[in-house]
Amino acid sequence: MGSFDFVTIFFLVAAVVIFLQLRSVLGRRTGNERPPFDPYSKREAAGETDSADRGKVVTLPRRDGTDADENPYASVDSFAAPGTPLNEQLRQLVKVDPSFNPKEFVNGARMAYEMIVVAFADGDRKALKNLLSREVYEGFDAAISDRESKGEVVRSSFVGIEKADIVSAEAKDSEANVTLRIVSQLISATYDKAGTLIEGDAETVAEVNDLWTFARDTRSRDPNWKLIATESEG
Repeated sequence: MGSFDFVTIFFLVAAVVIFLQLRSVLGRRTGNERPPFDPYSKREAAGETDSADRGKVVTLPRRDGTDADENPYASVDSFAAPGTPLNEQLRQLVKVDPSFNPKEFVNGARMAYEMIVVAFADGDRKALKNLLSREVYEGFDAAISDRESKGEVVRSSFVGIEKADIVSAEAKDSEANVTLRIVSQLISATYDKAGTLIEGDAETVAEVNDLWTFARDTRSRDPNWKLIATESEG
């Protein structure tokens, strides 16, 4: 594949069956919903990637590092003004994770956000497990199980992401954490087993404001980031 931008962010779906399943959903822009409040609670990072799942993921292209050797903070300075708190936070992150490029990270986060929303709506636990920390996965899994036990059906459309910005970054020893504010637009309606609308509106586009935090262990040979915390801003 040659030399690429040096960034590793999350999991795209590599197994052909999973990839085709998600691609078909994304193409129709149907079957998506905003995760309910149950999984939208602050959670700490936990768990390692299952060894069986590691063989089913790919990472985004990497950077050759030529410019980074001349100025390791060039990507940070072009993203956040030097001297600002965010710039200082991102510089600390680069110190422990030289592969980090904020612009490419945001691009990857946008893709991951849509994939997670799609997988949640579809009840695709396998895809979610690859993208979430153990504790966040448990919250999503519990919400899916509750929905299934009640016979509820969600019909929704993912309109798009209006904005995705890094609001803070932190390096705790070897762990790199990045929090983004994501503003998206969704159409979502939930029906009970009798087909009665119980939540949402099938015709109205709703704006969703979320804070999502991703993390990776910079000492690990696993280069992928996982969602470790979610919070709704209303």
